[in-house]
Amino acid sequence: MGCCGQGFERAWAVLAYAPRQSGGTAALTQRGARVRVASDGRGANRFRVVHEETGDRRRVGELYEKHFGSDLRRERRLLSTGSFFATFASVRAITHAIRAERGPFRNITPGGHHIHHMTFGITALLVVGYLWLMEIGVTDGRRASQMTAAGFGAGAALTLDEFALWLNLEDDYWSRQGRESIDAVALFGSLLALSAIGRGFLRELLKG
Repeated sequence: MGCCGQGFERAWAVLAYAPRQSGGTAALTQRGARVRVASDGRGANRFRVVHEETGDRRRVGELYEKHFGSDLRRERRLLSTGSFFATFASVRAITHAIRAERGPFRNITPGGHHIHHMTFGITALLVVGYLWLMEIGVTDGRRASQMTAAGFGAGAALTLDEFALWLNLEDDYWSRQGRESIDAVALFGSLLALSAIGRGFLRELLKG
């Protein structure tokens, strides 16, 4: 693939393959490399790499498949942990935004009755628990396993974020007692993380 002519100063190209360096031509052998083509005014092209897939993404994917692809139970632990912490961080950010009256977020109050987000968490845990009782997401496919694991992590985060409420039966989310919810999230999150951590995966990933 080439671009010639003095009228072209810059062009973008996505190369499937490019020859190795010869004279003034850049060496590009990475499949899918994104390069900038600049004319030197003499009909020859100079290639300057702007972005090139170095293979790091592919390597991470290969390591992930190696350590988690063949073990659905281990992958469920990992995805549950990631979903748990992501959901907890998101819901905390949203509740703070609601309290500060910033952004589009509002409390859910149909008929003037406030619905706490732990309601959705409990519902998610019940649904996932039922599916796992029916062995859906356990033995019948990786996609179902991944989705139910993510649902479990999200449901647990939504429920434990209001742990103080269902422990004390008071709406004390912003009070000192509300700290109990943070403690519960930290404890349960630590247990999830300990069960999900793949030392072999991390060790190989950090080796570079």
